[in-house]
Amino acid sequence: MEAKLAAIAYKTAKRGKMSQVFCAKVTLERGVENDVFGRPGKRQVTVLSQQQWQIACKQINADLDWLTRRANLLITGYEFSAADVGKTLKIGADLQLLITGETDPCKKMEAAFAGLEQALTPDWRGGVTCKVIQAGLIQPDDPVTMR
Repeated sequence: MEAKLAAIAYKTAKRGKMSQVFCAKVTLERGVENDVFGRPGKRQVTVLSQQQWQIACKQINADLDWLTRRANLLITGYEFSAADVGKTLKIGADLQLLITGETDPCKKMEAAFAGLEQALTPDWRGGVTCKVIQAGLIQPDDPVTMR
């Protein structure tokens, strides 16, 4: 299965509602356009694997929308691990993201659904944090490659 971008989202305020969009400009200065946490740094963009999200949801016997995780990008066809830190995730024609670490699940996940924080903890199920190294315009179904 080829890895692809499945969905894009951002939040305009801390603890704010996630807004899903059909395309987004991702820049070195702002991360995913309009995202409150998009400033430069190691956690500029967060990426979640759909397969790993589904494993976590199955563990707690819940069918939760991926937006519950509060990540910026959802990809299919790839599962993250510690070996990915330092690699570049290329999405679409131009966007390049440097994987800087694991997105640790927090108490917000437990507040969203009992057991979710613990279900996201093993095997990098909570996704990865990234820094934008090359800007780009992305949309669902864009190919995703790792190098």
